[in-house]
Amino acid sequence: MSRVWKKYRYLILRRFTQISLLGLYLAGNYLGWKVLQGNLSSSKLFDTVPLADPYAVLQIFATGSIVAFDALLGAIIVALFYMVVGGRAFCSWVCPLNMVTDLANYLRRKFKLDKYEKKWWASRNIRYWVMGLSFVLSFILGTAAFEMVSPVSITHRGIIFGMGFGWAMIVTIFLFDLFILKNGWCGHICPLGGFYSIIGKYNIVRVEHNQPNCTLCMKCKEVCPEKEVLFMIGKKSMQVKMGECTLCGRCVEVCDDDALHFRLRDFAKGEKDVS
Repeated sequence: MSRVWKKYRYLILRRFTQISLLGLYLAGNYLGWKVLQGNLSSSKLFDTVPLADPYAVLQIFATGSIVAFDALLGAIIVALFYMVVGGRAFCSWVCPLNMVTDLANYLRRKFKLDKYEKKWWASRNIRYWVMGLSFVLSFILGTAAFEMVSPVSITHRGIIFGMGFGWAMIVTIFLFDLFILKNGWCGHICPLGGFYSIIGKYNIVRVEHNQPNCTLCMKCKEVCPEKEVLFMIGKKSMQVKMGECTLCGRCVEVCDDDALHFRLRDFAKGEKDVS
């Protein structure tokens, strides 16, 4: 049991967090619990603290509309939280689609489908172009453009209020990640992930690599959804400083060499190597 916990502790904690949040939203909307009410786009904590998706609020700003004070305050609270903890922690610890894409990527590894990855290569910068496009379209259309088609919002609202078309979107993303492009949605296209990558670039929670312990087994890069952030593996000791890191902890779990750990950002050395 202790070995299983060591190898999957962060995965277990992430699933517990994701499912618990969904459960609290369901309880809030159907049972009247006051812990979390609403959805990931807009909600209230303990019926008092407003929470709002800062990316959605920025799209509303782009439309030229006036944003309600509660929505603005909620967006600031959420943005500050992820700026401190690590922006893309949202992707691996909160987003319900993460469970779908993780399953697709697990099956890719199990059935060795990665050999087709080069055929379907795509830039990871696509998500930033989509993010920029969403603001332009929001301005032109007068509505939060990405929110109208966001699989994250549609899935979360669907789980709480009834799936409807949401099932088709989930299946599409699952098949896309499984057969077309590894980490296709989260790692290449989703503008929400791109947004949190930007605001989480200077977070205080980091993955740290200890080069002397590394045996270059590369298990960490095999499971990492953003393997480019681990460019230092086997080369030098340093902290991951790219905002694209989702802080999922899978690299830490699979490392048998005790070469990867979670650490607080080393402010004394700034963005320099920790070796």
